[in-house]
Amino acid sequence: MLGYEQGFSPWKIDEAQLLLPSVQDYVPKDHLSRLIVALVREELDLSAIAGSCRSALGQPPFDPRMMTALLLHGYASGIYSSRRIARAAVARADLMLIVAGDPPDFRTISEFSRRHLKALAALFVQVLKLAEKAGLVKLGHVAHDGTKIKANASKHKAMSATRYAPPSSSCGS
Repeated sequence: MLGYEQGFSPWKIDEAQLLLPSVQDYVPKDHLSRLIVALVREELDLSAIAGSCRSALGQPPFDPRMMTALLLHGYASGIYSSRRIARAAVARADLMLIVAGDPPDFRTISEFSRRHLKALAALFVQVLKLAEKAGLVKLGHVAHDGTKIKANASKHKAMSATRYAPPSSSCGS
């Protein structure tokens, strides 16, 4: 039996902690999720979203700041599916920090992003302007003319079946 007698430090998986841990304790101070929360709380104008988030029936809706921060973090992390964002909000500490232990389900995330698509697109412009103001990006013009130039290579020479055939295996069949 491995344990203390082997010189290992104890594995305290079943030991109760004296103070309850906060998800804040598991996310570094300079993490993207903290930046997004601060940005949504203090900098972004969410009036277009907050004004249309009233519900007279059923449970009260989630705070639009939390939902916006959740979507922004998901998109910034490369998670675009509402199902994947919902799963990550339960499994990842950085998203748990945003939802504060009360994650929305994927339908709620999907409906929020569908309902506020135009306002979320406008938030992207706000974020770019804030990044420019902070000196993080430089905004300018990008031009693309779409010119097509005919190549001087033979289509048959460049792509032959024998030239690109996979090498035969020397292992026994």
